Amino acid sequence: MHPYDCENFDIKLFEKHIEHPKCVAIGECGLDYYRLPDDEEEKAKNIALQKDIFIKQIEFAKKVKKPLIIHIRDASNDSKKILLDYKASEVGGVLHCFNASEYLLDLCEENFYFGIGGVVTFKNAKKLVDILPKIPKDKIIVETDGPYLTPHPYRGTRNEPKYTKLVVEKISQILNISTEIVEDFTTKNANRLFNI
Repeated sequence: MHPYDCENFDIKLFEKHIEHPKCVAIGECGLDYYRLPDDEEEKAKNIALQKDIFIKQIEFAKKVKKPLIIHIRDASNDSKKILLDYKASEVGGVLHCFNASEYLLDLCEENFYFGIGGVVTFKNAKKLVDILPKIPKDKIIVETDGPYLTPHPYRGTRNEPKYTKLVVEKISQILNISTEIVEDFTTKNANRLFNI
């Protein structure tokens, strides 16, 4: 459950769908401090609630042995601390729509992957373009984040899986390798993470 929906969290929603064959991970869960309330007391309550729900989702993922889809926005320090403190590496996961925080890079040693989507094609994605070569190839996954963050030149329209080829092309340019190589290792990485 996305951090913005924490107030509606109900573990029964997870339990209801966990046995479905298409359920390969738990999420999108994590921390998002981008749109916190201005009032300091409300802000503190919101952060505490997000952390509590994130921890519950990690514990549930470990119980059912499924990886996590992890959302981190303006919350790298707290997110990393929770992932490490609560041993989320037991199930691993993907840092969905990776925010290009160098602080999070060592999570690749803790069974976490880095989701690269349409943002990598944006003109203002210099930080992500610079950090991408530092991510081990066996820890990169291509994602859509549909319907959002559509790659250039379709930015502003609905994102769809067919646009992942543009993400692959940009990754191949940045890493100076063929698109076939990128397709091969990112597919293997996704299959390994999600056990498919």
